[in-house]
Amino acid sequence: MKDAATRFGYSVNKDRQIDFDNNSHDIALRVAAAEPTLNLCISCGTCAATCTAAKFADFSLRKIILLVKRGEVGGLEMEASRCMLCGKCQLACPRGVSTRNLILQINKALQTSKL
Repeated sequence: MKDAATRFGYSVNKDRQIDFDNNSHDIALRVAAAEPTLNLCISCGTCAATCTAAKFADFSLRKIILLVKRGEVGGLEMEASRCMLCGKCQLACPRGVSTRNLILQINKALQTSKL
């Protein structure tokens, strides 16, 4: 027997809410301790607009910073490894966020959390 959603021609999407209480903020705390400019980021997207890696791969520094702040670390290592560390985003950032060091600190925090 078909469920009600299938009978009426619609489906229910998976819940996309972020559960801040259950997410681990350990990575964000370690990165912020090593690079305090993480807290200056307002997610304006200037870094993503100037990014060289984004032109060649599915990469967004803005997305990475948001994932870290939200405590969503699943798949974060793959995302962060795409950064070319060219520094264009750091030059363009209106808040002076040290984006290159953020990527390095995120990678370091992810490696130490695996151990």
